[in-house]
Amino acid sequence: MTNHLSQNHLCSVTLLGNLVAKPDIRYQANPVVAVAELVLATHSRWFDKTSQQFKEWTSYHTVKVIGDIVDRSLIHSQKGDVILVQGYLLNSKKANREILHATYAQTFAKGYAQSINQVHMSGEISSDINLVLTENNKELVALNLTVNNLVYSPITQQTQNISIERSVHIWGKQAQYIKDKAELGDQLVVDGRLSYLNDSKKSQFIDSHQVILLKH
Repeated sequence: MTNHLSQNHLCSVTLLGNLVAKPDIRYQANPVVAVAELVLATHSRWFDKTSQQFKEWTSYHTVKVIGDIVDRSLIHSQKGDVILVQGYLLNSKKANREILHATYAQTFAKGYAQSINQVHMSGEISSDINLVLTENNKELVALNLTVNNLVYSPITQQTQNISIERSVHIWGKQAQYIKDKAELGDQLVVDGRLSYLNDSKKSQFIDSHQVILLKH
């Protein structure tokens, strides 16, 4: 029998973008651990059929990095550098923010590089499933996904369970399928990108490319 209480979901985010400013690096005592915070800009480009023009959108991601990778990969980073990070989503207690906690970072020289913004996630549907019609007459389903993720803390040197809830936006034929078939408590596997609502907290949501429904 499946034990849902011990479920370890997937929460993996990969970003490649440009540093908006030099990382803020400090050191925490007892034990001495490097902590860095940075803002990474990623860009997406698409062709708008209505205007018959290419459009571009920039997303700004707050990233926190803890441990040896700060000294190895970020200590000499400067504004404009290209940074590759991988990690998981986190609710930061500081200013009640939703951020990315990076467990890997690599710095490249300044310059233009095509952005990467990938999210792979699994979790349990924890809200109503709402089907809406956008201004462009496209069907969109919005729902909340609860993710329980086991992570290792370099500060406490222990593994802990991180539970987060994020909104997922599902489009087109997949939207109608999820609306018809999915229920509260079902499991979803999501392939998408990390985006932000235009609210005061810049709340994170996952703009899905593909979702797979697994019934409970």
